Amino acid sequence: MYQQNFPIVLASKSPRRQELLKLMGLNFTVQLKEVDESYPEGMQPADIAVYIAEKKAKAFNALHNQIVITADTIVALNSEILGKPNDRAHAQEMLRKLSGTKHEVYTGVTLVKNEQIYSFYDLSEVHCKTVSDAEIDFYIDNYQPFDKAGSYGVQDWWGLVVVSKINGSYTNVMGLPTEKLYQALAKI
Repeated sequence: MYQQNFPIVLASKSPRRQELLKLMGLNFTVQLKEVDESYPEGMQPADIAVYIAEKKAKAFNALHNQIVITADTIVALNSEILGKPNDRAHAQEMLRKLSGTKHEVYTGVTLVKNEQIYSFYDLSEVHCKTVSDAEIDFYIDNYQPFDKAGSYGVQDWWGLVVVSKINGSYTNVMGLPTEKLYQALAKI
């Protein structure tokens, strides 16, 4: 069992990641730093997720005797990266692409403790049923998915009604693979 011996800093404004850490029984504070989330062309989705998580973590390298947790979630459909939507039209476009398909969700996680960096990723495969433009508009109007990779949240209407199957970690699709995170914390 993981014994929390060091203060934990979650470097994420994601309410979902914060909720998951609370549900894990961890005590933590939230600290944010702006980080450029660009990445080199030609990287694979898993590498992108870890690369960005590590970029976020390196902004916190000066913290000692604390564990910093950063994460980045990537939605990939046939090797196309679906990030956070720029606007309503972009969200509609992404959700149309996801309708009736299978896609992958990668979350890269980095833990930093006393300048030691440990990174990993998790992969989940998500299957979506076919939805109409009216359902997509309903979703956007009622759930405002503009802060979510791929324009959807698995914990809301989209996940309850549209997602038909997940192979892999549900919490990974939410943005933080808690199972792997727990194991990593126990090792540090």
